[in-house]
Amino acid sequence: MERNQTKELALCGLFTALTAVGAFLKIPTPLVPVTTQLFFTTLAGLFLGGKKGALSVLVYVLLGLCGLPVFTQGGGPMYVLQPSFGYLLGFVVGAFVTGSLAENGKKTMGRFLWASLCGLVVVYVMGAAYVYGISVMVLQTPLSMGPFLVSCFLVPLPGNFALALLGAWIAKRLRPVVLASQF
Repeated sequence: MERNQTKELALCGLFTALTAVGAFLKIPTPLVPVTTQLFFTTLAGLFLGGKKGALSVLVYVLLGLCGLPVFTQGGGPMYVLQPSFGYLLGFVVGAFVTGSLAENGKKTMGRFLWASLCGLVVVYVMGAAYVYGISVMVLQTPLSMGPFLVSCFLVPLPGNFALALLGAWIAKRLRPVVLASQF
């Protein structure tokens, strides 16, 4: 295997592991704790690009669905019925969007922040849609719009915005070093 392929494989594995760890690193907020998964999935996209970043997050999701307790509330195939599973799917697509937008053009802080925020929007839309769909259609739990918007958007948004900003800043500074390294 070529050295560059080995490095990319190692980075994919690293971001898979960091995403799993991120499920358990929580920022306490009222109602819903904010995990650092978004931070690591954003970095996966920024460092690895769209396809490889999404692949690293997809491996994490598949490991959890196979039964490894890497999700915030365990793992296993029945996790798809958890309202929060949509955020996991959003992490995969969000890493792809973030990485794809970051790959094109100059590697500036502005580009990385824009890519991170676009990925954040994808995660929020997919996650909130899944929460609503599973809660109402599958779990037969009616949701009123006020508490739904507060818990899915307003409470976690400031923390996740800060994590997206931090991810863009770290990527701007460390990405050139990591990608140029010889290991």
